[in-house]
Amino acid sequence: MNVCGEKCINEVSVNKTIKNLPDPKTIVGMAEIFKALSDPSRLKIVLALLKQEHCVCDIAVICNQTESAISHQLRVLRSLKIVKNRREGKIVYYTLADDHVIFLIHYSLDHVKH
Repeated sequence: MNVCGEKCINEVSVNKTIKNLPDPKTIVGMAEIFKALSDPSRLKIVLALLKQEHCVCDIAVICNQTESAISHQLRVLRSLKIVKNRREGKIVYYTLADDHVIFLIHYSLDHVKH
């Protein structure tokens, strides 16, 4: 069992770590992003958008889901600023929101493949 054999709290170290933790609101925001990306359907959408933008119809075919189901998942991802959209006439195209999301996805892909 990996527990301390003796209770010995390093107050300096603990206080330094506590001081460097993000505020609770930021931690909750981070958890929401990871929770959204932990859903296989949403993750597949994000992976589909990694190299190029797609409309809902394209994403539905790529993910083998209905357009309605994809639209629902895209709303979740948009609300968390993971994806963004642009309108071209009657068609709405989706892409990843920014380089932070792209980096996070690439980094996790590298980690899993390693």
